[in-house]
Amino acid sequence: MQIDVWSDVVCPWCYVGKRRLEQALARFAHRDDVQVVWHSFELDPNAPKEATMSLGELLGKKYGMSREKVDAMQASLTSVAALDGLAFAFEKARPENTFDAHRLLHFAAGLGLQGALKERLLRAYFTEGRRIGDHAELTALAAEVGLDPAAVAAVLAAPDAYARDVRADQDSGRALGIRGVPFFVLDKKYGVSGAQPAEALLAAITQAWGERAPSVAAGEVCEDGVCAVPGETAG
Repeated sequence: MQIDVWSDVVCPWCYVGKRRLEQALARFAHRDDVQVVWHSFELDPNAPKEATMSLGELLGKKYGMSREKVDAMQASLTSVAALDGLAFAFEKARPENTFDAHRLLHFAAGLGLQGALKERLLRAYFTEGRRIGDHAELTALAAEVGLDPAAVAAVLAAPDAYARDVRADQDSGRALGIRGVPFFVLDKKYGVSGAQPAEALLAAITQAWGERAPSVAAGEVCEDGVCAVPGETAG
């Protein structure tokens, strides 16, 4: 069975959702027969290649949120992520364009290293404050998971390399009506929206495996750069 996941590497709920999916699959009896494929979704296609402000400043300016409200939202998200073993450091995050990172993920997919690179990019952004839009940083991160640095540099230096694959993912996501991420499609017919608890994901995966009637569950998502927390509202 294939699980297709639309997400971005600068989406906190996507990182939480990835970890919960892993927890669900660890408890799934047929986990060795499941393939996870990561698809491109850009929360902010117009983001600069080099960050000009902190994530907190960007969210405050873009959505008219006070710094106190941004800090509270990020603190809540950090607490939620910690429950799944993730260490978020939003104060280090450098919001940059993710298109090249998505191109590189498609390159890694052909070498069987897409999942490893996805994890490395998420940790680099949310925990380490690494630059997601910088080619040198991307090359170094890719090398850590086993990709050849020269080949990675060549892909990044060619703007059209895997660009069509990224856009095809985005087109297919729009065709499915995806507006927020993460979004999971199980066995090409069961939709799960948002970072569902591991138990809910396991139930959906089990349902898909059993070829039952399609269903769509809803959970927390990131939409257009805004990642809401239960009990928090933007503005």
